[in-house]
Amino acid sequence: MLTPFPEGYEYVAMFAAAGVALGVVALCLAWALRPAHPYAEKLLTYECGYTPMGMAWVPLNFHYYIFALIFVVFDVEIVFLFPWAMVLRELGMLALLEMAVFLGILLAGFAYAWRMGALRWV
Repeated sequence: MLTPFPEGYEYVAMFAAAGVALGVVALCLAWALRPAHPYAEKLLTYECGYTPMGMAWVPLNFHYYIFALIFVVFDVEIVFLFPWAMVLRELGMLALLEMAVFLGILLAGFAYAWRMGALRWV
């Protein structure tokens, strides 16, 4: 019998459809039941009780974002080391060589970020 899903994946499709339907129903209910009483104070940019002063567009130092992105990239890459270390004996010498190449690329990226000044805090 020809089915649109591989064998055993019908339940996965049903759970995915139920999850999407539940999310849509929850959003529609929230939209229908929420109180909507906008007034001038509520429509201000900040609801903290203070009148906004100046422009909302303030120039920010982008180095903080670059620093955070580099941290996330290297953090995610280092996560791959733990499973590899757990099965290193079974994988053999080729896995050790592949990880050396992986770490070499990682260190090259770190050296590039350092040389370009992305790791300077200010």
